[in-house]
Amino acid sequence: MATKERVLVVCQHFWPEAFRINDICDFLVEHDCKIDVLCGIPNYPKGQFYDGYGYFRNRRQRHNSVNVRRAFEIPRGNNTNLRIFLNYLSFPWSSLFHIPRLLTRKYDKIFIYQLSPVMMSIAGIIVGKLRRTETTMYVLDLWPENLFSVIKPKSRWLRKLAERVSHWHYRHVDKLVVLSEKMRDRLLQVTDLPSEKIIVLPQACEKIYEAKMHDSKLAARFKDGFNVVYTGNISPAQSFETVIEASRRLKKEGVRDINWIIIGDGMSRKWLEDEVRKAGLTNDFYFEGFKPIEDIPKYTDIADVLIGCLVKSDLLEATIPAKVMSYFAAGKPMVLAMDGEVQELINNIIECGYAGPTEDVTALADNIKKIYDLSLGERKKMGEQSRAYHFKHFERNIILGKLHDFIFS
Repeated sequence: MATKERVLVVCQHFWPEAFRINDICDFLVEHDCKIDVLCGIPNYPKGQFYDGYGYFRNRRQRHNSVNVRRAFEIPRGNNTNLRIFLNYLSFPWSSLFHIPRLLTRKYDKIFIYQLSPVMMSIAGIIVGKLRRTETTMYVLDLWPENLFSVIKPKSRWLRKLAERVSHWHYRHVDKLVVLSEKMRDRLLQVTDLPSEKIIVLPQACEKIYEAKMHDSKLAARFKDGFNVVYTGNISPAQSFETVIEASRRLKKEGVRDINWIIIGDGMSRKWLEDEVRKAGLTNDFYFEGFKPIEDIPKYTDIADVLIGCLVKSDLLEATIPAKVMSYFAAGKPMVLAMDGEVQELINNIIECGYAGPTEDVTALADNIKKIYDLSLGERKKMGEQSRAYHFKHFERNIILGKLHDFIFS
């Protein structure tokens, strides 16, 4: 019997937090890998440790055949800039203390799932260097560009420091997986890696998003009106200002039966609820809060249209957001306010909805109205086209199979 490959996975976020690294680890286990994960203490997105977890509780676990080791982490708390800063620094710093223990094991590969901050990858990079083990980093949030899309430091010195710290991490891994050609071009400039060591691969959504799931109580709650559904993180990058203004515009135009259903949580949730209240839209918006991934198909089932927006960013517009990947699988029409290749995909290749320019309130409102005016049959056709394209090009086993082959090539 062949010896199983042992892989060290490094990511600040892991189960029970709902990130796609969970499914990647499951996939690797399915393909005869032994997985050890170095992660933080679960507290995202609410900023409080999950029930059963703490500084001295459940720091070592086993989940779905994965060995989990949790480094010290200061929780995000109320998601103020200070608490997020402390959270960003605490995990990379504390992960260093786990390196001696990790060095006692022989890993065949090291896989780093890089969200924000880029520094979360430091322990994986160091173990790889000391043990001469190949490291592959999946870049989800390109730094410092992602950082600067949320905060805009005026100090040239601070910007230069963020750039140097970020680029150091990218220069010290052996392989990179990125979300777009634009990200690939940028990292080819930043690193000395040969072109074949950086591949473009979109995020695969979990199989649960393909499920058809009807909840009669939920359907009864929203049986009256046109349901515009958003699922995912609520942060500055999602440009909810555009959504609020589009809602106001449609209401002024006489479209008064829209239910704006928001499923998710994040650092901007309180701000968003306050803005909705100020805009006089409290009766139109429904904040369902964070839901486990298993419940999401219940909400996409009642959706007449799925919605997503982004702020202006050259690198954000070059990718297909993870949210959109799960929308494809759900098989419902979508309306997006996003620039870049996703517009061509939605409007012309799949024809499964309408994608207008980033932060364009008029286009967003008009495109929602277009879906609103369609017949049920026309909406169903759009959803079927979306779902068919998903199974042909974006299905989980297709994408994660390519990732597996790249890690072990």
